[in-house]
Amino acid sequence: MNSRRIDRIATVIFWSGALAVIFFLGAIIGYILYHGGKYIDWGFLTKPSQAISAGGGIGPQIFNTFYLLLLSMSITIPIGLLAGVYLSEYAGTNKLTEAIRLSIETLNSLPSIVVGLFGLLVFVNMTGWGYSLISGALALTVLNLPFMIRITEVSIRGVPDGLREGSLALGANHWQTICRVVLPAAFPGLISGVVITCGRVFEEAAALLFTAGMASPAMNFNQWNIFSGSSPLNPFRPAETLAVHIWKINAEGLIPDLRRVADGSAAVLILFVLGFNLTARWLGRRIHRKMTAT
Repeated sequence: MNSRRIDRIATVIFWSGALAVIFFLGAIIGYILYHGGKYIDWGFLTKPSQAISAGGGIGPQIFNTFYLLLLSMSITIPIGLLAGVYLSEYAGTNKLTEAIRLSIETLNSLPSIVVGLFGLLVFVNMTGWGYSLISGALALTVLNLPFMIRITEVSIRGVPDGLREGSLALGANHWQTICRVVLPAAFPGLISGVVITCGRVFEEAAALLFTAGMASPAMNFNQWNIFSGSSPLNPFRPAETLAVHIWKINAEGLIPDLRRVADGSAAVLILFVLGFNLTARWLGRRIHRKMTAT
């Protein structure tokens, strides 16, 4: 068998694998949207859930999901970015950095249920915060931080050395080279890491069951005092996210319109993840073009 035929066979195999992934992904998304899309309307997106009567919605769960995303990523992104820059640009090759990388890889492989139990012990019980948004955000930070550090390090190491050498040759110092040359060049990889990390926040349920809780108190959206118990911005209140809500109503089955809420919630979650990914990548490309002037 000559090399041209081998190349054609390999190309067919690769294309078949890619098409199979697209097919199964499209089938899953289509199935969820077909069964849940018909239940989505303005009332479903804004009303609170009803435990007794039918006709409830997922308004508080949507707000809790995005608020938790904001809290978690505001911690994960800065720490992950700084740690990735240190490991790729400043840390040498020694036993300490090898131990750090081993710890990152180990944490990155931890099941989310283990992180949830750790969060229950530390962020819920030891701090005295109880089930709260801040406990859930910190647990998700523990879950996502190793991945963010790793993707930052890999993206920065992928920048050609010629760009660094050219910047240093023009008189820039190391920190200026990192901020003005290396990070803009690594920006697409960083955006991919942020998008994947945010997607994990959207879909996570196991860790939040033990930290953020499975119930949301009545929220007054006219009360913006962050220290008020009824304020939606209070990070120390318990909060049920959309993924936890889907698990809860399917596990307990206490509401009369179970199927409508479950299917509709799953469809909304899929649409949010798709919309967030597309928007983040579009915004990332625009920012990258402005930063690199291409």
